[in-house]
Amino acid sequence: MKVVAVDQGTTGTKSYTLSDDGQFVAVTGFEHRQVYPQAGWVEHDPEELLRHVTDAIAAAGQVDAIGIANQGETIIAWDAATGRPIHNAIVWQDNRTNAFTAQLKSEGAEELTLRVAGLPLDPYFSASKLRWIIDHVPVAQELLRANRLRLGTSESFLISRLTGTFATDVTTASRTSLMSLATLQWDEGLCTLFGVPASCLPEIRATAGPFGEHQGIPVAASVVDQQAALFGHGCAKPGDTKITFGTGAFALSVAGPNRVDGSRFGILPTIAWKISQSSPCFAVEGGVYNAASAVNWARGLGLFSSYEEIRGFDAEPAILRDLAFVPALSGLGCPHWDRRASGMWIGLGLDTTRADMMQSLIEGVALRTAEVIEAMNGLVSIGESISVDGGMARNAYLLRVLADVTAKTVSVPSSKDLTALGTARMAMLGSGVERLPPLPQPDLTLTPSGSYGPAARERFAQALMRARGWK
Repeated sequence: MKVVAVDQGTTGTKSYTLSDDGQFVAVTGFEHRQVYPQAGWVEHDPEELLRHVTDAIAAAGQVDAIGIANQGETIIAWDAATGRPIHNAIVWQDNRTNAFTAQLKSEGAEELTLRVAGLPLDPYFSASKLRWIIDHVPVAQELLRANRLRLGTSESFLISRLTGTFATDVTTASRTSLMSLATLQWDEGLCTLFGVPASCLPEIRATAGPFGEHQGIPVAASVVDQQAALFGHGCAKPGDTKITFGTGAFALSVAGPNRVDGSRFGILPTIAWKISQSSPCFAVEGGVYNAASAVNWARGLGLFSSYEEIRGFDAEPAILRDLAFVPALSGLGCPHWDRRASGMWIGLGLDTTRADMMQSLIEGVALRTAEVIEAMNGLVSIGESISVDGGMARNAYLLRVLADVTAKTVSVPSSKDLTALGTARMAMLGSGVERLPPLPQPDLTLTPSGSYGPAARERFAQALMRARGWK
């Protein structure tokens, strides 16, 4: 058997093939345009996303099944009759609904979202974005009255156009604030709270299973990118944990067959996956909004030219020299959930160099991620080893700091494309394969060196307090 996995991410679309003999091969990739209509707004062109996904599948040649990984909370609205989107995709990073979610929170509605969906009230999640479409796109009301309005996360639009099937999977639905973690269906109370008609939403299906056919090839899996990466890392038992360092840094840990309540820790309970007719596997998740996006922002400012420049530093840790960077360029996610927080350097002096600033930036990403891991450890006993992937997993300094501040062994799989690998393995399961090919062995393993002690985390916590609530 040979499957193609399409990783439709925040900045681009990539495809890979996986054969039952374990060969995992990169096929092609495309970058798409980032649209910034206003400060804090982030959009994508849905037709461009669809074109890239279609081309990525075609480039794989003859395959037996398709798996699709998606951005998670990004949403698209379209006309059921024509299939045409009525607005750009609103991306998970977008914060245009901040006032709306703040209003709901002030009215005490967060108790409902936490209890039923397991999610706090935040513009990050899909429901408020879907409501924004209804309120601000004139044609949406017309289509709603005509029973032609389709609302969903990005992959539901892609699957609808590829196969004619209007469906999402349980992992993606769990990111909307509209699905009950108890029933794994759209919740009437949540839909009423956000003003999003359930009749406009896709059917919720298992992660691995049928989603229709594209040009005769079955789409056998659909999954959120972070859950796909969790599966690609081989995480299976409670406490198994991975961190993906992409645009943001997202940590997931397997929780097992039962939901874990993480509200008092600021950590999110979610669905890891559901394989066909089996019971769901739960997970806990924590996210840092800015990781690689912070690095790329700094590069755009001219703080460094080559990525080789920021993979090692001769100076002692910047945080121990009282220089800290808080990577809150899009606010703070878990465990703070503070959209008013702001990115910040503190401790700058006339002797501060560009290298010092970049050293503190890399440390800031690692320290924020360690803060998330510590909060998750209050719910699920995190194992002694954490597996990491993503573009920043190639940064040796980040990995060294992460191992030290978490006091965990950090391992990097030999494959750097774990989202696609997990998606491909899901597609095999969705196609009925019982024995999956073995996972690749780790390419690198780092153990804690003790360079960063509690003092580093305490100093960073002080910087965090100064960055909170700034806007």
